[in-house]
Formats: sequence, structure tokens, C-alpha cells
Amino acid sequence: MEYIKNKILIYGRMIKFPHTIFALPFALSAVAMAWENHSPSAWDFIWILLAMVGARSAAMGFNRIVDADIDLKNKRTAIREIPSGLLSKKESFLFVVLSSLVFIFSAGMLSRLCLLLSFPALFFLLFYSYTKRFTKYCHLYLGFAICLAPVGAWVAIAGTLSWSIVFLSLGLLTYITGFDILYSCQDIDFDKKEGLFSLPSKIGPEKAMRISSVLHGCTFVFLLATYATFGMHPVFLLFLGIIGLLLIAEHKLVKSDNLTHINIAFFHINSVISILLFIGVLTQGFLK
Repeated sequence: MEYIKNKILIYGRMIKFPHTIFALPFALSAVAMAWENHSPSAWDFIWILLAMVGARSAAMGFNRIVDADIDLKNKRTAIREIPSGLLSKKESFLFVVLSSLVFIFSAGMLSRLCLLLSFPALFFLLFYSYTKRFTKYCHLYLGFAICLAPVGAWVAIAGTLSWSIVFLSLGLLTYITGFDILYSCQDIDFDKKEGLFSLPSKIGPEKAMRISSVLHGCTFVFLLATYATFGMHPVFLLFLGIIGLLLIAEHKLVKSDNLTHINIAFFHINSVISILLFIGVLTQGFLK
């Protein structure tokens, strides 16, 4: 029993399970907004959660396998589970396969359309692991792959796509892309040495951070557009205002010549932003 518990904890660390909190609230926000005009069951909610966890676990596990040899060379990432020897590639591959099956099965339990869409969605998620080998816009691709989550959740409940939900997904795309650019500033020297692609290593941290700021400005605009197109209760603007201030604080904390607070900006502030968005969506839904 102790062995199983330790393995679960190791797998959880490998996929950085707490980081699920970045995108999951966006998907749950889509569910909450779809709930206003549809009547999903408790099982729909459960299958969406399982699909989200399965898809992200598969993507993160696959990324760790693909990057294992590179991670071993990087002092910051050499302690990760595969390069450190805590998990073998075979064990990790089995984990990816099982996670992928959980995602596909959960999507199939939601609808036939969700089942059909699960295959290209999984491909986009897994393919991200190779983008750093050929394009400096890998951060944008990551944002695109993850921003499919709110769209998928909406389709699962509504049964069709709505242009209104696209604004929420674009908000997630720019949000993820922006903070992934900031996070990658930690590996500029390593990326240059290994011939890997990232925006900071190709154009410099100053320009990359300016682009990140613009992207997070776009995040605010897209969330404002979500408010307008859904006709949300004005209380949502209060939450949106706080989110805007937190995005500004994130960029005040991280400087091109000082990455001391990168973990605070990356994990703590972004976690609060995602949770605030979901709470704001729920609150306005109750008050409408």
C-alpha cells in the first residue's frame, strides 16, 4: 500500500498536478455559462472533470518522456522524475496511454461528437512536446492547445459550438501564452546552448516580456468581450478588475534582469487569477 501511495505521489509530481488549476477553472466557467440555458446532469460534470484530468495528465506525461534527455542536461530540470530515475520511460509511457484512454472514454460518455473531437484534441496536446525543437512560437502553440478546454466543455454541455465561448478560449490562449513566455526566461542560456527554440532565447528577455504584457492585455480584453457577449451580471466586472490588477502585478514582479519572483508570479498569482475567474462566473450566474 505504501509503495502504491508513493508511486501516485511521484506521478502527481511528474505531471505537476497542482498546475491543473490554471486551465480547469476556464473549462468549469464554460460549463457554468452553458448551464444557464441547458440542463446537464451530475454525470456530465464528472465526465468533464475526468476528461480534463486525463487530457492534461497525458500531455504532461508525454512531454516529460520526450524531454527526458534534455531535462537531464538542465540543472533546473534534472531533478524531474524521469531524469532522476524515480520513474522509467516505460512506466511513464504506460501512464500516458492510460491517461489518454481516460480522456477518450470520458469524452465518449459525454457525446458522440465529443468522442470524435477527442482524437484531434489529444493530438494537438501531445504534439506540443516537439514544438520547442523548431519554432520560437511554441508558447503560442501551447496556449492554443490548452484553450481548446473551454470549447470542449461548452460543446459537451450545449452540444454545439457558440461564437460567444470563443472569447473565453482566446482569453485562456493569451493568458497561457503570456505566462509561459515569462516562465521560459529561466532557460534562455540553456535553450541557446542546446539549440532549442523559445521566444526569450530568440529575441531576448526584454522584448519577450513586452510581448507577454501585450498578450495579458489581450486576455483582459477577451474576458471583457466574454462579459459583453454573454450579457453577464455587472458584478463580474468587479472580479475582472481584480484579475486585471493581478496581471499587472505579475509583470511588476518579473523583470528581465531579476527572475527571483518567477515562481510567485507563475504559480501563486496565476492560480488566484484562474480561481477568481471561476468564482466571478458563478457569482454573476446566481445574480442574473
